[in-house]
Amino acid sequence: MRGSPDHQPWRDPAAYWAARARAVAHLAAPAASLDAQALRFNAQDLLRRAGGTPLRVASKSLRVRGVVDALLALPGFSGILAFTLAEALWLAERCDDVVVGYPSADRAAIAHLVADEGLAARVTLMVDDESQLDLIDSVVPADHRPDLRVCLDADASWQAPVLGFIGTRRSPLHSEADAVDLARRIVSRPGFTLVGLMMYEGQVAGVGDAVPGAAGTNALMRWVQQRSMKELRRRRGAIVRRLRELADLEFVNGGGTGSVEATAADPSVTEITVGSGMFAGHLFDSYRSFTPAPAAAVALDVVRRPAPETATVLGGGWIASGPPGSSRVPLVVWPEGLRLLPREGAGEVQTPLSGRTASGLAVGDRIMLRHAKSGELSERINEYAVVDDGAVVAMLPTYRGEGRAFL
Repeated sequence: MRGSPDHQPWRDPAAYWAARARAVAHLAAPAASLDAQALRFNAQDLLRRAGGTPLRVASKSLRVRGVVDALLALPGFSGILAFTLAEALWLAERCDDVVVGYPSADRAAIAHLVADEGLAARVTLMVDDESQLDLIDSVVPADHRPDLRVCLDADASWQAPVLGFIGTRRSPLHSEADAVDLARRIVSRPGFTLVGLMMYEGQVAGVGDAVPGAAGTNALMRWVQQRSMKELRRRRGAIVRRLRELADLEFVNGGGTGSVEATAADPSVTEITVGSGMFAGHLFDSYRSFTPAPAAAVALDVVRRPAPETATVLGGGWIASGPPGSSRVPLVVWPEGLRLLPREGAGEVQTPLSGRTASGLAVGDRIMLRHAKSGELSERINEYAVVDDGAVVAMLPTYRGEGRAFL
């Protein structure tokens, strides 16, 4: 049955990717596609893993308004986490709850925000330093604008006794005292209303614990993640209790696709951010607790045959953010038996591939890639073909396809 969770064609990768390649064969390369059944599965699986905790959509990981809109129409999904203020202003035209995930120094966007009371009521700014409030006031003083909604971003990293800093270097606010001190200054300052707290446990949400061929590292990572979440649950709970004494918090945001269950188990968290798990780049193949369906891929043309066992495709070398390494490069999924050349890797303009299958490829044939994350693919193409039951049923523009480039 179409859309049934039991119907999972990706369990047979060879047939799944061959069917996807056929579905987009009539489209010019790079032909990016999203599988509708995989998207439905991933949305429902994220809701299942959250166990009733609302999910906020991370726009950075999708960059397709059609997909964001579809998620927000599902019970259990609510609000957007944007990555820039300019993007948030654009998304707020269609959504009344947009949190900017990072502090902004975009003076033009700040001026745009404060000039519109409707936008000011729908957009929440992220802060972790009083100098960010000073910058806003330098654009438009508090007595010449509406009050602005702000969310406090506190550090969720683990300061391990022996291993040291483990996590993402985001906020300077780590301790309960750090967070409470800035919160007091926010609530006592004209022109700002503290409405939320964000603490992102990137060391759990963004790091796999089932990487093939890395048993020792996986075991260490599981130990680190368990200890980190135990410490964070205590510290986040204490910060939330203190902040609620100072302000009427509307939300406490945490987590990401990789930590949904662990974050949902923290009673102080009221919502979890997810996004990457919808398109499911191949980085999510290395998580033990869940297995998303590979929804996004791109078909590229073979344009050269420089050697009998080498086929070169045009484009494809769009590398994911994070520490450089093999985990950040695209993965060839069809035809099977192809790999990147170790001394060339994935190229911005052309990507040579070698392996037993390469000898059977001719100029004009297609290969299929999955990228490590989602943002790098969405930022490079104008639209996704939505494939359902082997046929293209819709074309959805990316931000780029709508003429938008935010970061």
